[in-house]
Amino acid sequence: MTVLTKTIKLNNDILIPQVGFGTWQIPDGDVAYQAVLTALKTGYRHIDTAYVYGNEKSVGRAIKDSGVPRNEIFVTSKLPAEVKDAREVRDYFDQTLANLGLDYLDLYLIHAPWPWREAGTRYDKENTAVWQQLEEIYESGAARAIGVSNFDAHDLENLLATTTVVPAVDQIQYYIGFTEPKISSFAAAHGILIEAYSPLATGGLLDNQDVAAIAAHYDVSTSQLALRYVLQKGALPLPKATSEAHIVANTKLDFTISDGDMAALDAMPDAAPGKSHNSTQG
Repeated sequence: MTVLTKTIKLNNDILIPQVGFGTWQIPDGDVAYQAVLTALKTGYRHIDTAYVYGNEKSVGRAIKDSGVPRNEIFVTSKLPAEVKDAREVRDYFDQTLANLGLDYLDLYLIHAPWPWREAGTRYDKENTAVWQQLEEIYESGAARAIGVSNFDAHDLENLLATTTVVPAVDQIQYYIGFTEPKISSFAAAHGILIEAYSPLATGGLLDNQDVAAIAAHYDVSTSQLALRYVLQKGALPLPKATSEAHIVANTKLDFTISDGDMAALDAMPDAAPGKSHNSTQG
């Protein structure tokens, strides 16, 4: 068993591969198709996409053409953040299935608790209603697990107080120096797995000399150290890459960061302060 095939048990007992392949900002067409195909051939068994990424069709073609049995691939997609009318949820879900060419998803997420243009606005009642639709999708078997993305502790607490199914995951921006402790602590207390998008700060931490110095201790790259850090924090990293060399390099995570170095990394300020953050989180 490799780092790519080791799994984490979600709160509904579904197993999810502990490292995922992210596809945010990978353009539809040959680039997305080749990236996902390469990832699957390299050994990834967890693919993360979203309706708004605009690349679901290419992701689905790569899954189909990979030759990997469907039941060996964990596929995640997301309901657009702008969808806060519960009556629209099933149509978007069905379109995602059609785009991917699949008859079920392994994980379906609400992409954000608010429309992107209204970040920070509370949509408590709307999120409850939308979540109830996700619960119906889950209960039908069309999604093996359901969760959220970009939800803060308040948003999570709202769902726990008003609905039945506890989210399996909360996918948030998470990397060295930006580990969102309030959200992470709340999630841990309620059995919600943190998935780390932008675990390399969209490349921003690759120039961080303090991180690079620690990486040198292990003869690994800064990106490999950053991904291993996320794993050792108990979160699930979603690295993104398009070149075969980077896709392969991001799988070389079979080393252990010492307690001392983990403490040093934990104590670091934001490793990529020049990068944009979700302003509602921290």
